[in-house]
Amino acid sequence: MLLATIGFVATVLYFTGGALLMQRLRLAAAGGRASTRSRIALFSVWGGAILLHALIIYSFSFSPGGPGMGVFGIVSMTAWIIAVFLFLWSLNHPIHVLGIVLLPFAGVTVALEMALAGATPMVDVMEPGLRAHTLLSMIAFSLLTIAAIQAVLLAVQNRSLHNHRPGGLIRALPPLSMMDSMLFHIIGWGFVFLTAALITGVFVWDDVMTRSLMHKVLFAVIAWFVFAILLFGRFRFGWRGRKAVRWTLAGFAWLVVAYVGSLVIVEMMMPA
Repeated sequence: MLLATIGFVATVLYFTGGALLMQRLRLAAAGGRASTRSRIALFSVWGGAILLHALIIYSFSFSPGGPGMGVFGIVSMTAWIIAVFLFLWSLNHPIHVLGIVLLPFAGVTVALEMALAGATPMVDVMEPGLRAHTLLSMIAFSLLTIAAIQAVLLAVQNRSLHNHRPGGLIRALPPLSMMDSMLFHIIGWGFVFLTAALITGVFVWDDVMTRSLMHKVLFAVIAWFVFAILLFGRFRFGWRGRKAVRWTLAGFAWLVVAYVGSLVIVEMMMPA
């Protein structure tokens, strides 16, 4: 009963955080400026949601009496990592607008984990090497998810400015150059963790082959090359704007195929 209450409160806090972010964006679009008190309220709600979500993840996936890490547990943990990174970055960078989408998503994953924990096959990640590989993969996917949403916002902002129709919400976003810089900052860190995940994958190759997840490796390697080309193009040729957005979304699409495809196989093809 206590765990159910914690899960419910975490879900409510995530959605409340998303609503507070939307309110701040509307205020900025109208030319206003959020007060210090509203900022404190936002990050208090957001931080509370993260802490309660962490308790849920521990109770379900890591505690001795928990059901283990199922498919929805993996999705929930990924959403938690996204919420944590976005929270930390938002303390010093105007990137919190992405939370309008990502915080409610995290709330949905909490609700799904609470409702469906134990209903899907458990993933065995007890081996230290496999655990490290899994964690690095989840961090990489989380960071590049943030980058993909940042790229979508950048594309919308870029189109509006080029069409000379900068609506209120567009005016509330940071300058285009800052949005572009933040995008590549996030991609850079995501690429580092994706590289580390692929390197650690070499040491758990037997587990990968046993689980018939060769397709995951292939798609992840393709995504790695896409992001490598994008970063090279950025630093060598100064890629930005539409080209950067297209390459970011292409790399993320390959990563989604790798990530979601492996989850589907865990759920549908492995014995419970």
